[in-house]
Amino acid sequence: MSRSARSARPGVVAASVAAGALLLTACAPIITTEPYSPSDGTRVDLDARHRGLNLMVVSEGEGEPGNVFGALTNSSSEPVTFRLEVDGAAPLTVPVEPRQTVTLGTEDGIVATLDAVDTIPGGYLQATLSAGDVSEDFALPVLDGTLPEYADHLP
Repeated sequence: MSRSARSARPGVVAASVAAGALLLTACAPIITTEPYSPSDGTRVDLDARHRGLNLMVVSEGEGEPGNVFGALTNSSSEPVTFRLEVDGAAPLTVPVEPRQTVTLGTEDGIVATLDAVDTIPGGYLQATLSAGDVSEDFALPVLDGTLPEYADHLP
C-alpha cells in the first residue's frame, strides 16, 4: 500500500464520523422550541390565550398557610378572571386585564395565600386552574424555606 493511501485513511474516517454526527443531530428535536418551565414551578396552558407560568406554593408544612407564586397571562382581547382551586383550601380568584400578565407573590404583583396546604413540602397539591370556560387539572409543587431563595417568602 502506498504511503498516500495510508495517510488519507484517517482523514476519510474522521470526515465520515463528522458527517454521521451531523446527520444524527439534525434528526433530534430542538427542545428549546417546545414550551417548558425551566424552574421549580409548573406551567399550565389552558388554551392559546390563557396560561399559568411557574406556579408553586411556599409553605412551612402540611396544614399551614401557603403563598402562591408564579404568573397568570391573559393574551386575549377581553378581561378574564383566573380561578385556582386546591384540595383543602379556599379557592383564589385573580382578575387579569386583556393582554396582561399578573405576577403572584412578587413585590410588584399580588399576594395570593392559600389558607391551608394539604401536603408536606416536597409534595404536590392536586389543583385546577380555570379562566372563563376552560380549566386544567395539574400538580402544584409545594416548597418550603430550605432553599435560601424561598426562605423569605414563607407566610
